[in-house]
Amino acid sequence: MVFEKPKLFATKREFVITMVLLALVVALRLGWMHRDYSRFIAQPFVYAHAAIVNTYPKSRNGRTYAVLKLHTDSGKTIYTTAYRNDVKRGQRVYLKLLPGPRIGFWDFLGGMYCKSRIKRLEPPISNGRMRLESWINRQHTDPDMQAFYRAIFLAAPIPKTLRTRIAALGVSHLVALSGFHLGILWGVLYGVLLWGYRPMQQRYFPWRLALADVGAVVMILLGAYLWLTGLPPSLVRSYAMLLVGWGMVLMGIELVSFTFLATITLALLALFPLLIVSLGFWLSVAGVFYIFLVLQYCRGVHARWISLLCIPVGIFVLMQPLVHGIFPLTTPYQLLSPLLSVGFILFYPLSLLLHFVGEGGAVDNILTQLFSMPTVTSEHMLSGWVVAGYAVLSFLSAFRRWAMVLLIAVATGYAVYVFGSFL
Repeated sequence: MVFEKPKLFATKREFVITMVLLALVVALRLGWMHRDYSRFIAQPFVYAHAAIVNTYPKSRNGRTYAVLKLHTDSGKTIYTTAYRNDVKRGQRVYLKLLPGPRIGFWDFLGGMYCKSRIKRLEPPISNGRMRLESWINRQHTDPDMQAFYRAIFLAAPIPKTLRTRIAALGVSHLVALSGFHLGILWGVLYGVLLWGYRPMQQRYFPWRLALADVGAVVMILLGAYLWLTGLPPSLVRSYAMLLVGWGMVLMGIELVSFTFLATITLALLALFPLLIVSLGFWLSVAGVFYIFLVLQYCRGVHARWISLLCIPVGIFVLMQPLVHGIFPLTTPYQLLSPLLSVGFILFYPLSLLLHFVGEGGAVDNILTQLFSMPTVTSEHMLSGWVVAGYAVLSFLSAFRRWAMVLLIAVATGYAVYVFGSFL
């Protein structure tokens, strides 16, 4: 007799009711935010305090200026133009925003461009995150290496040139903090803490469950790390799934299920409605969906092959049509992405350890050579209708085997077409 784990929802009716209620909450939150939007664009000006998240130097007609990415104290992301050379990342500003009807509602939710006048500059931010960034910078002489490690450790923005080179290798997902990074950190922290916990448990409290005790400590540490990184959307989704997933494992409930993913996604949108316009959030959700899809159709395959082959290669191939609906850049080196993803599992904790002991620049030469590899590029952009059709087919694949066979054929054929053009 084979026993199955209980599901998150006992019946389909419970699942549907939960989805409807969460969807109503999302709609109400968005309606409330639309009211704030209407008030904002109706005002002739608004004063705000903000932190400069990043600066993008520009020039036009012989005149230099900078586009600033700001994060206001009220939680808004704003882009504006500054015709002065004394602004820098990490600084705070007090400015006069000049809104108007040209700003759309979705821009208001995501990152809107708004004209402004900087009234005064305020002292740079001095907090734990900035001190960690300075600590990382001191261990590297190459600005690109400084930016790379700030990105993979603290979700800091990276320069456009470096971002292009990383995209050419097909490893943008390794630089943008996500569930992949949290999963590695969970494994490392849980393993280290369990090593110290076991002797005490066996001697003093053998009745305790290590997964509950050590897991709780790890979740607290990861929560602190999430706050330190500034709550990037993909990491928020990942932490919520990890937290709920840990609780479900403790209760013995089935974890790998599409109902779980749908529930977490809508719950996060209900709590953080701004995620609805976050591209990183939706790509993160898509990545988890395809992982669940691969796991569903790889039952019976040895776990080692699932981890080292099925998931890295499967996710790379299945994500290609979605990625090329957004990012057209394609290079032959992107075929290294599955291999680099597997290698990153070792590289990430090792690089953390090296930085912890003050030797973070030990592999800078190797990374510099990797990022400097000559690239032959082409562009492949799929239309929105094609991507939408592929998304529908992906959804059907969760329920019908014929759809999964067709999905694999379409994704594989497209990958062969895209990368075969370099032969």
